[in-house]
Amino acid sequence: MNRDRLLDLFRSDALPEGHLHFRSGLHSSGYLQCALVLQYPEGAERLGRALGERMRGLEPTVVLSPALGGVVIGQEVGRALGVRAIFAERQDGALTLRRGFSLDEGDRVLVIEDVLTTGGSTRETMEVARGAGGRVVGAASIVDRSGGSIRFDVPFHALLEMSLPAYQSDTCPLCAQGVPIVKPGSRPTPV
Repeated sequence: MNRDRLLDLFRSDALPEGHLHFRSGLHSSGYLQCALVLQYPEGAERLGRALGERMRGLEPTVVLSPALGGVVIGQEVGRALGVRAIFAERQDGALTLRRGFSLDEGDRVLVIEDVLTTGGSTRETMEVARGAGGRVVGAASIVDRSGGSIRFDVPFHALLEMSLPAYQSDTCPLCAQGVPIVKPGSRPTPV
């Protein structure tokens, strides 16, 4: 899947612009709302297959994704690779395996995320896998909005790499300009 075809999936509502506030506390002028693309089975399947093909050589035995953003794409990558797909979710502020999900010492874990911004959720998901006895063999996302600046201790691949700068609130040029801020996601709301 080439860059132009991938960007076409995000055009209109899935690529909102403005002054956006993320869960991480960072601010930006752009955001990629993968859920709006993944709601369509054919798009989700194509993206999952594309990521799966890129990561197949790592021979994962399980896909692990952080909830909520990584759940759908993780399921599709697991399907493309023919392996189970599980997710970690927050409990008391920390990602953890719940709902009976577990990893064995022999599990080769591929961490799948929808959008990579700071790498924080991906790193935290890797730690969940390692803490549960799995061996993390790689990580991937649909979008790397860091422009390729984030590094991991395992192979990483994104289908789309783009630079959408993110700022701390005290250095945000949009804050300095007085541009109204909203939180994107399931229910965009003013901050």
